[in-house]
Amino acid sequence: MVPDISTGGRTYGLLVYLYGPGRRDEHIDPHIVAAWSPELAPDPGRDPAATLKQLTDRLDLPVLALPKDRRPARHVWHCPVRTAPGDRHLTDAEWGEVARRIVHATGIAEEGDDKACRWIAVRHADDHIHIVATLKREDGRSPRRHEDGIRAQAECRKIEREWGLQVLNQGDGTAAQCPTSAERSKAERTGRAEPPRETLREQVRQALAGAADEDEFFRRLTEAGLRLEKRVAPSGDTIGYKVALPGDRNRDGQAIWFPGSKLAPDLSLPKIRERLEVGTVDNESVPGGLVHQSSRPARARRNATHIAEQALTTLAGDHDGDIAAQLVGVGELLDAVAQTAPASTRKELAEAARTFERATRSHIRAEHADHRALRSAARGIVRAGNALGKGEDGGTTAMLLSTMVLVTVAAVRWHSARGHAQQAAAARQAAQHLRVAYRTAAATLMNTMRAQGRQLPAPARDRYAHTLEDALPTQADHLLCEPGWDALAATLAQAEQAGRDPETLLQRAIATHELDTADKPADVLVWRLRRIGELPAASIPAHARTNPRLHPPQPQAPKPTATDSAARRNTSSSHRPGPRR
Repeated sequence: MVPDISTGGRTYGLLVYLYGPGRRDEHIDPHIVAAWSPELAPDPGRDPAATLKQLTDRLDLPVLALPKDRRPARHVWHCPVRTAPGDRHLTDAEWGEVARRIVHATGIAEEGDDKACRWIAVRHADDHIHIVATLKREDGRSPRRHEDGIRAQAECRKIEREWGLQVLNQGDGTAAQCPTSAERSKAERTGRAEPPRETLREQVRQALAGAADEDEFFRRLTEAGLRLEKRVAPSGDTIGYKVALPGDRNRDGQAIWFPGSKLAPDLSLPKIRERLEVGTVDNESVPGGLVHQSSRPARARRNATHIAEQALTTLAGDHDGDIAAQLVGVGELLDAVAQTAPASTRKELAEAARTFERATRSHIRAEHADHRALRSAARGIVRAGNALGKGEDGGTTAMLLSTMVLVTVAAVRWHSARGHAQQAAAARQAAQHLRVAYRTAAATLMNTMRAQGRQLPAPARDRYAHTLEDALPTQADHLLCEPGWDALAATLAQAEQAGRDPETLLQRAIATHELDTADKPADVLVWRLRRIGELPAASIPAHARTNPRLHPPQPQAPKPTATDSAARRNTSSSHRPGPRR
């Protein structure tokens, strides 16, 4: 059950919408289910003689009774309340009880207070009602509605538990402000995919990702096409900022501005300065081995993978301040990856970054000095530019996403252990988006590596299988049955061709982080081996298949008979390791 509180200045206009057909003729049988006084509230949905003008006048009477200079400019309190998808349909009587409990909990009209605000609850659909109140009491005073949104949410959680409805996640006051109903309605009317508040929040976060200082942050905002206005003190110091979308104006033709603090609690200028004061470190290294010729986006992603693996170690620890800081850095890294992703994965990565931002905030204070490396990784990705969806760019994107899935899963576990329900749910949803993006990025590459792994001679495959059994005795059987085993064998073969010791390399990959939370442990090991061994992420070069140890010369086989051909057709193409010798 979701309440959504906003305020406005036109009672009549809101009632016209509630009693009207809706924007897509979705309103059915509009009528009042509860009111401050059923005898005094005319219902145009049930009484043919009642009019919207009469209902407006009754609601506005306490406001109009005041001198004009005491009337609030935004005197209309509006709270739609909607049940969750899958919940049963409530009766009119039940919706009436919901409305009375919410106006009581929020301070609009406490039970037994005959001087409270006037209000009504209108139902025009099966799954929700609209509570409308005017913000002057009968005695001329304003209602005490401090934190009315939080109190409405808490009352909805009680109702859900008492009535057997879906119990939604309890908030903790650290979430970003959601768009109001008016903002959503305007977005629909103007053909926008989403309200400007959400677009601006995403673009401001992307501008902040890896920014070195305040000037760079502001420059990125203007380069993204946003309107920017700084708030400057008499001393000349910048003390705030606000942004607007070009063309987003109110009915008077004025730009609609959003201060950073209204987009998200951590996007105010003081909070941004706290993050920027941490600075960045130059942690980009040029890999050697077979990947020294890779592109800048590929090198940046390979470097970010290493830093994300280090973050995994911190997330598994017990220092909450360090972990909270790492989650802030992970959010920046996701923002950086999303804005530079190839077209094939951009949508899913944008959703992952947008969803995960809720998991970056809780009441546990982050020690920002501990996420410099992640901020620097984000900066490196942004500065390297857009990645291609193929070749080494595509391979290192898959490499990074494989690790980021594990990072978000670790975030789920940490938030869940501390009762951060909304943050855990956000991290869980982000992990799902990352899994989809990973499958898209890795599909062609993994298919190529699997095909190359199946082409390895049986003795080489047996040797790598036994190496895996020695390194992971409890998980080897499962790994050998995974589709990714062939790609893992191909990776070990390429490492050996490059002069690496497969056994040592595999031990290092396993020691990097546990594999228990991985959906596809073989895939995870493939990308870890390729990063640690400085192997190409995209494919195995042809000369790797000429190693005489991997492909010993074979004696000339006699010409097969018809019986031999039939026997080979009945042999499985997969090859499990043979007995040890």
